[in-house]
Amino acid sequence: MTASAAADERFVDLHMHSTASDGALAPTLVVEAAAKARLALICLTDHDTVGGVAEAQAAGAGLGVEVAAGCELSAHDGEKEVHLLGLHLERLEVIEGRMAEFRSGRERRGAAIVEALNANGVALTLEAVEKECGGGAMGRPHVARALIAGGFVRDTREAFDRWLGAGRPAYVDKERLEVDDAIAIVHAAGGIAVFAHPGKDADRSRIERFVAHGLDGLEVRHPSHTADETARLEGYCGEFGLVMSGGSDWHGMPGARVLGQMNVPYAWADAQRQRAARYRGPVA
Repeated sequence: MTASAAADERFVDLHMHSTASDGALAPTLVVEAAAKARLALICLTDHDTVGGVAEAQAAGAGLGVEVAAGCELSAHDGEKEVHLLGLHLERLEVIEGRMAEFRSGRERRGAAIVEALNANGVALTLEAVEKECGGGAMGRPHVARALIAGGFVRDTREAFDRWLGAGRPAYVDKERLEVDDAIAIVHAAGGIAVFAHPGKDADRSRIERFVAHGLDGLEVRHPSHTADETARLEGYCGEFGLVMSGGSDWHGMPGARVLGQMNVPYAWADAQRQRAARYRGPVA
Protein backbone atom coordinates (compact mmCIF):
# COMPACT_ATOMS: atom_id res chain seq x y z
CA MET A 1 0.00 0.00 0.00
CA THR A 2 1.35 3.42 -0.93
CA ALA A 3 1.71 6.23 1.60
CA SER A 4 -0.96 8.25 -0.19
CA ALA A 5 -3.38 5.34 -0.10
CA ALA A 6 -2.76 4.91 3.64
CA ALA A 7 -3.39 8.62 4.18
CA ASP A 8 -6.67 8.34 2.30
CA GLU A 9 -7.88 5.78 4.85
CA ARG A 10 -7.34 8.11 7.80
CA PHE A 11 -10.31 10.03 9.14
CA VAL A 12 -10.74 13.28 11.03
CA ASP A 13 -13.48 15.05 12.99
CA LEU A 14 -13.46 18.84 12.75
CA HIS A 15 -16.32 19.82 15.07
CA MET A 16 -16.64 18.89 18.76
CA HIS A 17 -16.98 20.42 22.20
CA SER A 18 -15.47 19.94 25.66
CA THR A 19 -16.08 21.28 29.15
CA ALA A 20 -14.27 24.44 28.05
CA SER A 21 -17.72 25.37 26.70
CA ASP A 22 -20.85 23.21 26.76
CA GLY A 23 -19.42 19.71 26.28
CA ALA A 24 -19.70 17.02 28.94
CA LEU A 25 -16.08 15.79 28.86
CA ALA A 26 -12.80 17.49 29.70
CA PRO A 27 -10.47 18.11 26.72
CA THR A 28 -8.21 15.19 27.69
CA LEU A 29 -11.19 12.82 27.73
CA VAL A 30 -12.33 14.13 24.36
CA VAL A 31 -8.94 13.25 22.90
CA GLU A 32 -9.02 9.82 24.55
CA ALA A 33 -12.38 9.22 22.88
CA ALA A 34 -10.90 10.33 19.55
CA ALA A 35 -8.03 7.86 19.97
CA LYS A 36 -10.52 5.06 20.68
CA ALA A 37 -12.41 6.07 17.53
CA ARG A 38 -9.09 5.80 15.62
CA LEU A 39 -9.24 9.38 14.40
CA ALA A 40 -5.98 10.74 13.04
CA LEU A 41 -6.87 14.39 13.66
CA ILE A 42 -9.53 16.36 15.51
CA CYS A 43 -10.32 20.04 15.81
CA LEU A 44 -11.63 21.14 19.20
CA THR A 45 -14.24 23.83 18.51
CA ASP A 46 -15.62 25.07 21.81
CA HIS A 47 -18.01 28.02 21.83
CA ASP A 48 -16.26 31.38 22.11
CA THR A 49 -13.09 29.98 23.67
CA VAL A 50 -9.85 28.21 22.87
CA GLY A 51 -9.31 27.53 26.55
CA GLY A 52 -9.34 23.74 26.16
CA VAL A 53 -6.90 23.57 23.25
CA ALA A 54 -3.61 23.39 25.18
CA GLU A 55 -4.84 20.51 27.34
CA ALA A 56 -6.21 18.69 24.30
CA GLN A 57 -2.99 19.10 22.33
CA ALA A 58 -0.92 17.81 25.24
CA ALA A 59 -3.17 14.75 25.45
CA GLY A 60 -3.01 14.28 21.70
CA ALA A 61 0.78 14.27 21.73
CA GLY A 62 0.74 11.32 24.09
CA LEU A 63 -2.02 9.42 22.30
CA GLY A 64 -0.98 9.92 18.68
CA VAL A 65 -3.91 12.15 17.75
CA GLU A 66 -3.27 15.46 16.00
CA VAL A 67 -5.26 18.22 17.68
CA ALA A 68 -5.89 21.41 15.71
CA ALA A 69 -7.01 24.55 17.49
CA GLY A 70 -10.52 25.72 16.74
CA CYS A 71 -13.59 27.51 18.04
CA GLU A 72 -17.25 28.04 17.18
CA LEU A 73 -18.59 31.57 16.92
CA SER A 74 -22.24 32.63 16.88
CA ALA A 75 -22.77 35.44 14.38
CA HIS A 76 -25.63 37.26 12.71
CA ASP A 77 -26.56 37.65 9.07
CA GLY A 78 -29.30 40.25 9.37
CA GLU A 79 -31.74 38.79 11.89
CA LYS A 80 -30.60 35.23 11.25
CA GLU A 81 -28.13 33.66 13.67
CA VAL A 82 -25.51 31.47 12.02
CA HIS A 83 -22.50 29.64 13.40
CA LEU A 84 -18.97 29.88 12.06
CA LEU A 85 -16.14 27.49 12.85
CA GLY A 86 -12.63 28.87 13.13
CA LEU A 87 -10.36 25.94 12.21
CA HIS A 88 -6.57 25.45 12.37
CA LEU A 89 -6.07 28.59 14.44
CA GLU A 90 -2.45 29.57 14.97
CA ARG A 91 -2.35 32.84 16.97
CA LEU A 92 -4.49 31.83 19.90
CA GLU A 93 -3.65 34.93 21.90
CA VAL A 94 -5.21 37.07 19.17
CA ILE A 95 -8.52 35.28 19.13
CA GLU A 96 -8.65 34.69 22.89
CA GLY A 97 -8.58 38.41 23.58
CA ARG A 98 -11.51 39.04 21.28
CA MET A 99 -13.45 36.03 22.46
CA ALA A 100 -13.14 37.03 26.11
CA GLU A 101 -15.48 39.91 25.29
CA PHE A 102 -18.08 37.49 23.98
CA ARG A 103 -17.71 35.14 26.94
CA SER A 104 -18.50 38.10 29.17
CA GLY A 105 -21.62 38.57 27.06
CA ARG A 106 -22.52 34.91 27.65
CA GLU A 107 -22.20 35.44 31.40
CA ARG A 108 -24.46 38.49 31.27
CA ARG A 109 -26.92 36.49 29.20
CA GLY A 110 -26.85 33.63 31.70
CA ALA A 111 -27.61 36.00 34.56
CA ALA A 112 -30.51 37.52 32.58
CA ILE A 113 -31.92 34.04 31.88
CA VAL A 114 -31.80 33.19 35.58
CA GLU A 115 -33.56 36.48 36.38
CA ALA A 116 -36.28 35.65 33.85
CA LEU A 117 -36.73 32.17 35.33
CA ASN A 118 -36.97 33.65 38.82
CA ALA A 119 -39.58 36.13 37.61
CA ASN A 120 -41.61 33.16 36.36
CA GLY A 121 -41.47 31.32 39.67
CA VAL A 122 -38.46 29.06 39.00
CA ALA A 123 -36.11 29.37 41.98
CA LEU A 124 -32.90 28.62 40.08
CA THR A 125 -29.70 30.36 41.20
CA LEU A 126 -26.84 31.65 39.09
CA GLU A 127 -24.49 29.64 41.30
CA ALA A 128 -26.25 26.45 40.24
CA VAL A 129 -25.68 27.33 36.57
CA GLU A 130 -22.02 28.24 37.20
CA LYS A 131 -21.56 24.82 38.84
CA GLU A 132 -22.70 23.16 35.63
CA CYS A 133 -20.26 25.29 33.60
CA GLY A 134 -17.22 23.92 35.42
CA GLY A 135 -15.28 27.03 34.48
CA GLY A 136 -16.29 26.88 30.80
CA ALA A 137 -18.12 29.50 28.75
CA MET A 138 -21.73 29.74 29.93
CA GLY A 139 -24.50 28.72 27.55
CA ARG A 140 -28.15 27.67 27.59
CA PRO A 141 -27.21 23.94 27.86
CA HIS A 142 -25.67 24.73 31.26
CA VAL A 143 -28.92 26.40 32.36
CA ALA A 144 -30.82 23.35 31.13
CA ARG A 145 -28.59 21.02 33.15
CA ALA A 146 -29.08 23.17 36.25
CA LEU A 147 -32.84 23.05 35.73
CA ILE A 148 -32.68 19.25 35.49
CA ALA A 149 -30.42 18.97 38.55
CA GLY A 150 -32.79 21.20 40.51
CA GLY A 151 -35.81 19.10 39.58
CA PHE A 152 -37.52 21.91 37.68
CA VAL A 153 -37.70 19.95 34.40
CA ARG A 154 -37.36 16.30 33.40
CA ASP A 155 -34.86 16.66 30.57
CA THR A 156 -33.14 19.03 28.15
CA ARG A 157 -36.02 18.96 25.69
CA GLU A 158 -38.46 20.15 28.33
CA ALA A 159 -36.01 22.84 29.48
CA PHE A 160 -35.87 24.34 26.00
CA ASP A 161 -39.49 23.75 25.02
CA ARG A 162 -40.84 25.23 28.24
CA TRP A 163 -38.30 27.89 29.20
CA LEU A 164 -35.13 28.42 27.14
CA GLY A 165 -36.04 28.14 23.45
CA ALA A 166 -36.68 31.16 21.22
CA GLY A 167 -39.99 32.75 22.15
CA ARG A 168 -40.18 30.99 25.52
CA PRO A 169 -40.44 32.90 28.85
CA ALA A 170 -36.73 32.76 29.75
CA TYR A 171 -35.25 33.22 26.29
CA VAL A 172 -32.63 35.99 26.13
CA ASP A 173 -30.98 36.90 22.83
CA LYS A 174 -27.20 36.90 22.49
CA GLU A 175 -25.08 39.98 22.04
CA ARG A 176 -24.59 40.28 18.31
CA LEU A 177 -21.46 39.55 16.31
CA GLU A 178 -21.81 40.18 12.58
CA VAL A 179 -20.57 37.59 10.10
CA ASP A 180 -17.91 39.83 8.57
CA ASP A 181 -16.46 40.59 12.01
CA ALA A 182 -16.45 36.90 12.96
CA ILE A 183 -14.59 35.97 9.77
CA ALA A 184 -12.07 38.76 10.36
CA ILE A 185 -11.41 37.50 13.91
CA VAL A 186 -10.69 33.99 12.62
CA HIS A 187 -8.37 35.26 9.91
CA ALA A 188 -6.53 37.46 12.41
CA ALA A 189 -5.84 34.28 14.38
CA GLY A 190 -4.39 32.57 11.30
CA GLY A 191 -7.28 30.17 10.78
CA ILE A 192 -10.00 29.54 8.24
CA ALA A 193 -13.67 30.46 8.64
CA VAL A 194 -16.18 27.69 7.87
CA PHE A 195 -19.98 28.02 7.79
CA ALA A 196 -21.08 25.47 10.41
CA HIS A 197 -23.99 23.04 9.82
CA PRO A 198 -25.56 25.32 7.19
CA GLY A 199 -28.19 22.80 6.08
CA LYS A 200 -31.33 24.60 4.90
CA ASP A 201 -29.73 28.00 5.62
CA ALA A 202 -27.17 27.61 2.83
CA ASP A 203 -29.02 29.35 0.02
CA ARG A 204 -26.97 30.77 -2.84
CA SER A 205 -27.39 34.44 -1.91
CA ARG A 206 -26.21 33.85 1.67
CA ILE A 207 -23.16 31.89 0.47
CA GLU A 208 -22.30 34.67 -1.97
CA ARG A 209 -22.47 37.29 0.80
CA PHE A 210 -20.29 35.24 3.09
CA VAL A 211 -17.74 34.58 0.35
CA ALA A 212 -17.57 38.34 -0.26
CA HIS A 213 -16.64 38.69 3.43
CA GLY A 214 -13.88 36.09 3.10
CA LEU A 215 -15.57 32.78 3.97
CA ASP A 216 -13.22 29.86 3.40
CA GLY A 217 -15.38 26.76 3.57
CA LEU A 218 -18.63 24.95 4.31
CA GLU A 219 -19.32 22.19 6.80
CA VAL A 220 -20.55 19.73 4.22
CA ARG A 221 -20.88 16.68 6.46
CA HIS A 222 -22.89 17.15 9.66
CA PRO A 223 -25.34 14.83 11.46
CA SER A 224 -28.22 17.25 10.87
CA HIS A 225 -27.82 17.32 7.07
CA THR A 226 -29.90 15.34 4.64
CA ALA A 227 -28.25 13.65 1.67
CA ASP A 228 -29.65 16.34 -0.64
CA GLU A 229 -28.28 19.13 1.56
CA THR A 230 -24.85 17.51 1.64
CA ALA A 231 -24.81 17.21 -2.14
CA ARG A 232 -25.87 20.84 -2.58
CA LEU A 233 -23.15 22.02 -0.18
CA GLU A 234 -20.51 20.03 -2.06
CA GLY A 235 -21.67 21.77 -5.23
CA TYR A 236 -21.36 25.20 -3.63
CA CYS A 237 -17.80 24.39 -2.53
CA GLY A 238 -16.86 23.64 -6.12
CA GLU A 239 -18.69 26.65 -7.49
CA PHE A 240 -17.28 29.20 -5.06
CA GLY A 241 -13.81 27.70 -4.52
CA LEU A 242 -14.41 26.78 -0.88
CA VAL A 243 -12.82 24.01 1.16
CA MET A 244 -15.03 21.24 2.51
CA SER A 245 -15.32 20.37 6.19
CA GLY A 246 -17.23 17.95 8.37
CA GLY A 247 -17.68 16.80 11.92
CA SER A 248 -19.94 15.16 14.45
CA ASP A 249 -20.66 18.28 16.56
CA TRP A 250 -20.10 15.89 19.45
CA HIS A 251 -20.71 17.09 23.01
CA GLY A 252 -19.53 13.96 24.80
CA MET A 253 -22.99 12.78 25.83
CA PRO A 254 -24.77 9.53 24.98
CA GLY A 255 -27.13 9.90 22.07
CA ALA A 256 -27.49 9.76 18.33
CA ARG A 257 -24.25 11.60 17.60
CA VAL A 258 -21.02 9.63 17.69
CA LEU A 259 -17.51 11.00 17.51
CA GLY A 260 -16.07 10.40 14.04
CA GLN A 261 -19.39 9.29 12.55
CA MET A 262 -19.14 11.55 9.48
CA ASN A 263 -16.07 9.73 8.05
CA VAL A 264 -14.33 12.95 7.04
CA PRO A 265 -11.18 12.15 5.02
CA TYR A 266 -7.79 13.37 6.22
CA ALA A 267 -7.26 15.06 2.86
CA TRP A 268 -9.93 17.62 3.78
CA ALA A 269 -7.85 18.73 6.77
CA ASP A 270 -4.77 19.01 4.56
CA ALA A 271 -6.67 21.24 2.12
CA GLN A 272 -7.84 23.39 4.99
CA ARG A 273 -4.32 23.86 6.33
CA GLN A 274 -3.13 24.89 2.89
CA ARG A 275 -5.91 27.48 2.80
CA ALA A 276 -5.01 28.71 6.29
CA ALA A 277 -1.44 29.44 5.14
CA ARG A 278 -2.66 32.59 3.38
CA TYR A 279 -3.57 34.11 6.79
CA ARG A 280 -0.30 33.29 8.49
CA GLY A 281 1.92 36.12 7.38
CA PRO A 282 3.66 38.47 9.80
CA VAL A 283 1.35 40.20 12.27
CA ALA A 284 1.39 43.97 11.80
